[in-house]
Amino acid sequence: MKRSALAVLLGFAATCAFAADAPAAPAAKADPAKGKEIVDKVCAACHGADGNSAASTYPSLAGQHAEYLVAQLTAFKKGDRKNPIMAGQAATLSDDDMRNVAAYFSSQKPKERAGADKALMDAGKKIYRGGNVASGLPACMACHGPSGAGIPVQYPRLAGQHSAYIVAQLTSFKAGNDRKNQAMHDIAMKLTDNDMKAVAEYIVGLR
Repeated sequence: MKRSALAVLLGFAATCAFAADAPAAPAAKADPAKGKEIVDKVCAACHGADGNSAASTYPSLAGQHAEYLVAQLTAFKKGDRKNPIMAGQAATLSDDDMRNVAAYFSSQKPKERAGADKALMDAGKKIYRGGNVASGLPACMACHGPSGAGIPVQYPRLAGQHSAYIVAQLTSFKAGNDRKNQAMHDIAMKLTDNDMKAVAEYIVGLR
C-alpha cells in the first residue's frame, strides 16, 4: 500500500528548534528491561506480557517495529489517534518510557497464527499481493512486504495480526474517524466489507 498508513503509523516527523551554539543531546538508548517493567504493570492486561494478545480486540505488538510503536504512543498521547483507553495509558508515559516499551515489544517473538477460512484467504491473497487493477487498488505488499514484515520507520508489520483487528482498522480508515490518514482512507474506500475480511484473513497467516 504505497504511502500506506499502516505509514501512518509511521510517518510522524518532528521539528525542533535549537540554539545554534546548543546542539540537541542524543536520545537515551532504549532499555527493554525497563520497558518490560512498564509492560508488566500497564500493557500486559490487554496486549499480553510478551506482546501476543489473547483477544482480537487488542493488537498483538510482539515483533512490531519500535519506531512504529513510539509513533503510535505519541499519537495517542497528543490526541492524534482517538482512543480513550490508550490516551489515558499514553498520558502517563515519558518519551523514554515509550522508547523502552517499544524496544521490549519489538524484541519479542510474534506468535504464529493461521486463517480459518480458506476461501477468504485465497481471495485475500489476490488483493494483498496483486491489488485490484479495475478499482485502482494497490497491492498491500507494495508497502507491507510479501511476508507482512513491513519496513521500519515507514510501514508497520502486519504478519500474524488478529484478523478482526485488521478489519477494525481498515473500517476506521474508511470512515476517517480515529484513524485519519488520507492514503489509507483512499485505499480503504476501494475495499468492500468482504474485501477487508478476506485480506485480513490472509494477513493473519503471514509469517
